[in-house]
Amino acid sequence: MRIRAATDGDVDGIARLHADSWRRHYRGAYSDAFLDGDVVADRLAVWRARFEDRSGTVTLVADDGGAGAGEGAGGGGLVGFAHVMLDDDVEWGSLVDNLHVADGRRHGGVGTRLLRVAAGAVVDRAVTSKLYLWVLAQNLAAQRFYAARGGVHAGTVDVTAAGGVPGRLQGTPRKHRIVWTDADIS
Repeated sequence: MRIRAATDGDVDGIARLHADSWRRHYRGAYSDAFLDGDVVADRLAVWRARFEDRSGTVTLVADDGGAGAGEGAGGGGLVGFAHVMLDDDVEWGSLVDNLHVADGRRHGGVGTRLLRVAAGAVVDRAVTSKLYLWVLAQNLAAQRFYAARGGVHAGTVDVTAAGGVPGRLQGTPRKHRIVWTDADIS
């Protein structure tokens, strides 16, 4: 497996993997109607827009080169991705806006490698080496993953609906801010 900068050819695979991850892990926070309906179209629109202007961002993909890897969630060898918004917040630093791994590749080191390479990009390119991300309060496995890599809980807020459409949420889900005061990922 290799970690590399994402290219325009990765956009559709990233969007499909992102949608698949949301369908698996965001149930209860996002409505079933959204997750079972237009989540793929929504993620495609988001990722195509992000790739139109990549200034101030880093998007990485984990690729094993296999034609069927991540099948149903990216395919074409894509087994994970991370997206970082450099210097997103004066207080918290660069935002790991997304980190997702294909379901069949979880617990194999893909997420750790992506997070470490993303942190390295922050050290190399951002003004500060501070790093943060948001994780759903219900996603206990992800919280344990980030804590094991040195992330510290630093607050909880309401989730903002994808695309600003409140009907995409189920109830009032919460999310936790996880921070690293420097981008040294254990």
